[in-house]
Amino acid sequence: MSTALVYDEEMTRYKLLWLDPDCEIERPERLTACYEALVRSGLAARCASVPVRQATDDEILLIHCEEYLEAVKKTPYMSLDDLREFTLQYGAVYFHPNSYYCATLAVGAALQLVDGVMTGRVRNGMALVRPPGHHSMRRAASGFCVFNNVAIAAKYAQQKYGVQRVLVVDWDIHHGQGMQYAFEDDPSVLYFSWHRYEHQKFWPELRESDYDSVGKDKGAGFNINVPWNKVGMQNSDYLAVFCHVLLPVAYEFCPELVLVCAGFDSAIGDPEGEMCATPDIFAHLTHLLMNLAEGKLCAVLEGGYNLTSLSQSVCVTVQTLLGDPPPPPAKLQGSCQSALESIQCVRAAHRKYWSCLRHAKAAPFEVSTKRCKLEEKERDQKLQRGEAADAVTWPEPQKYVAPSVRTAVVIPENVTCPDGCKRFSMSPHAHSLSAKEDFDSDAVSTLSSHTALVGKLLKNEIRNGLALVRDISVALETVITHTAALKQRVLVVCLGGTGVLNHLPEDGTTLRVHISKEAAEEPRRQHNVSIRLMNGCGDTSGLAHATLGLLLPLAYEYNPLVLLARIPGAGGPGDGAWRQLTGLLQGLARGRMLVLVQEDDKAFVKSTASSLSGNPAPSLGQLPAPVDEDVQALERLRVGLQAHWMLSKKVEARTTEAAFCIPSI
Repeated sequence: MSTALVYDEEMTRYKLLWLDPDCEIERPERLTACYEALVRSGLAARCASVPVRQATDDEILLIHCEEYLEAVKKTPYMSLDDLREFTLQYGAVYFHPNSYYCATLAVGAALQLVDGVMTGRVRNGMALVRPPGHHSMRRAASGFCVFNNVAIAAKYAQQKYGVQRVLVVDWDIHHGQGMQYAFEDDPSVLYFSWHRYEHQKFWPELRESDYDSVGKDKGAGFNINVPWNKVGMQNSDYLAVFCHVLLPVAYEFCPELVLVCAGFDSAIGDPEGEMCATPDIFAHLTHLLMNLAEGKLCAVLEGGYNLTSLSQSVCVTVQTLLGDPPPPPAKLQGSCQSALESIQCVRAAHRKYWSCLRHAKAAPFEVSTKRCKLEEKERDQKLQRGEAADAVTWPEPQKYVAPSVRTAVVIPENVTCPDGCKRFSMSPHAHSLSAKEDFDSDAVSTLSSHTALVGKLLKNEIRNGLALVRDISVALETVITHTAALKQRVLVVCLGGTGVLNHLPEDGTTLRVHISKEAAEEPRRQHNVSIRLMNGCGDTSGLAHATLGLLLPLAYEYNPLVLLARIPGAGGPGDGAWRQLTGLLQGLARGRMLVLVQEDDKAFVKSTASSLSGNPAPSLGQLPAPVDEDVQALERLRVGLQAHWMLSKKVEARTTEAAFCIPSI
């Protein structure tokens, strides 16, 4: 199954016909820059090209009223003066004689993408469309948007394919008020938006864009707004929102389809957003979402007005959809206080609706950014005087060179090599060992294969690997000793069991995270973290809570080679949870990952190989609340680790309860 790319040059054939400083940034080059970048990088050629079609009236009427549709249909026949007059009744938008046609193509492109994904012709995809859509309301154009492309796509998927739960993720820098209004009383659509807000000073300047607008009636809790109350948010802030707000709720919601309002004015260099998140972070956001809904993900372009960061962000998003590992995220550090306050407010507002948030702290009684009026006034005065800010620069996302082998396996000859994998073995003369001697020499040869496989991973000759081992403790010790000698950092994630890796290198080259029923609460050690789950890793809710709340933040900061081990015995994760974790961790270290499974658990070889080969994990179902004792233990652990890890560093925030940096689990 491939990735769809939906694009048609026809959507570039309208533009602003009069002077309007508010609208001049929305221009045809936005679309052409994205498509040309995809062609130059070779990504377009790797995608399945899907033709665009016009949306029908009935499809548009899924969201918009007939009166508004009929009014827009008259714009191709209007004079320039009539178009300007028609435009004045709406906000921050313009019309051109070709706007209606292009708007029907934009909707049709989104629907074509949904068709491809829902019928299984493609796994996922992106639609490059213009005009954007998420501001458009039932009876009004707004914010460069004519018809609400993604809202119509959500209703279309429900109507045509019987999709019961749709997750819409809006990472555009502007609040998609049209999306919110369309679904605020609908519990079948979970709408998430982060957006520049600045205490209602940034467009669209709506009170209902704040964190406490959670939806109405049956839709209460299904509208999540994360307001950015200052500019300059960075990669760490975006990841923190995903780990501590969006992903926990999304896993509990269990969507059958993920739609992304993919606006890249939230990237660095954009004149609208003024944020500092680099393009590579969108690859990671995409990767994290691809583990939901069995990989059914449709991204539809919204905003983005710096052509360089826009085209780079589109490229890394499409590259990730194609299955390439995300590039290393730049400049990861602790989240800023304003971002943490917003996260805390959102979690508090939604704790009565989502069991995964029920232990969230209360909202701050004073938000720090409200004390920054003088700084804002000085900044506005500088802008009015025309004082240009220093030119913003950022590193271009690293190019990815795919290794010749994606997944290599070290397994006995009597075990069938899984589909899509290549059997890995040492040269028969390596280390002066024959392939088959007595038990000891055979075991040494196998362990040598593990270290040789790690060497291939580090040289980018193999992307990831799977080894079926006789003794998982010995295999772990062997690989860690090897990586430590190379001064290579490695994250060791052990699931289930006990008594593995009691002695680690003391030079910081190994971070061990052990999640199990038997793990005891220990003194907080920076590189040796034990997470105890009352019901073991078989408790999917507890495992998801620990993974999203602590494991992923630590892993992203450490940025290592990943060594994942399934410890034999009772209390191990189920197949679905195991595959989900395997998929999530592949976002680290360019996908360099070695999974160790003991021979007792060889039934998991096939599913593990499937995940390493890029196949989406099965849905976990709608997750119940984690056990109270697990939540409290994880919070104690997080607090104890704050002194060592920037992504869990404590920040003093004025709250009615205990202060925290990474929000309380």
